[in-house]
Amino acid sequence: MRENQAQLAIYGGRPVRASLLPYGLHHLEDDDVKAVVSVLRSAWLTTGPKIEEFEQRFASFVGTKEAVAVNSGTAALHAAMHAIGVGPGDEVIVPALTFVATANSVIFQGAKPVFVDVNPETLLIDPLAVEEKITDRTKAIVAVDYAGQPCDYDSLRYIARKYNLGLIADACHSLGGKYKGRSVGSLADLSTFSFHPVKHITTGEGGMITTDDAKLAQRMRVFRNHGITTEFRQREQRGTWLYEMVDLGYNYRITDFQCALGMSQLRKLPDLVARRQEIARSYDAALSEIPAISSLNKSKEVDHAYHLYVIRLDLSKLQVSRKDIYIALRAEGIGVNVHYLPVYLHPFYIEKFGTGPGLCPVAEAAYEQILSIPIYPKMTRTDVDDVVCGLTKVISAFLRL
Repeated sequence: MRENQAQLAIYGGRPVRASLLPYGLHHLEDDDVKAVVSVLRSAWLTTGPKIEEFEQRFASFVGTKEAVAVNSGTAALHAAMHAIGVGPGDEVIVPALTFVATANSVIFQGAKPVFVDVNPETLLIDPLAVEEKITDRTKAIVAVDYAGQPCDYDSLRYIARKYNLGLIADACHSLGGKYKGRSVGSLADLSTFSFHPVKHITTGEGGMITTDDAKLAQRMRVFRNHGITTEFRQREQRGTWLYEMVDLGYNYRITDFQCALGMSQLRKLPDLVARRQEIARSYDAALSEIPAISSLNKSKEVDHAYHLYVIRLDLSKLQVSRKDIYIALRAEGIGVNVHYLPVYLHPFYIEKFGTGPGLCPVAEAAYEQILSIPIYPKMTRTDVDDVVCGLTKVISAFLRL
């Protein structure tokens, strides 16, 4: 063992940090708490006025006519699939490198996800690979703004129009970002968001779909409410007990106190994204000096929202695997993570669809090399320096001589 390896925490050395720095963390302040408490003391905890208010403010922020609030990012994806009529026998194109919910939402509707490879420089869905996989069964394309960088929407929009397909943006990573000056949320037929605690704003759990199509929005509002055309508050205002179920829907409703939190958070979103971008610039400068590490390419045409900061390891310059680097960094108190195992390599997909290695080689190669390092607004200068110190320490110890 080399001397610098002996200093690593995994071998008994002193760690960079005494406690683990997570890769992501929510950002809550007193006004957020007060907003929630105010609703908890009101007459409406769910299906009340705060939901519509949050929807209107969110739509205004991203620049669309409609926004539909639901109880998770997964529900948002499912509602979007339902809205455009995805069903049995259909195929929906999704990138290989994404969270499982992107593809699962296709299966929820009885359709088949078709996995396509990603661009090797950005890890965003590759438009050329998309067009190669289109068949007469293809219903839609799902673009995932991986890590917070918007996809090439001009190319994807061209392909969608050429083949008369729906275009859905899984924008759960990119709220607050822009593509060619246009806000994320306004770039596809339907755009979906998550308000999980590690995302840009949080409602605890929650999600949103944005669109300019009022008919699609209404279809999703019915879908989130068991397929029923009216909600309790609407019936109270009309003085009627009668409700009608016109479709098979789900209970995907979000609460009023969650929406109150969402509105409080939304006011801070520009500052929260700016802080993420500031941390990313610090990483860009520091990591360029560390061998065997590179960051993903960023298009000059986008404003990156940096839900994640993903680094790529040059394993040819290291003595060990990505897994070993991951273990060593976490021992140093740096809570790195991995986003993601290609979806089709999960056991469910292998067993149900017969997928396996070799389907999307770029995504598979990237998976073996990538790590997500901590990035969230509450990080201090010391936190950022600790991440850089931990990376420098671990990478230096395992460099090939």
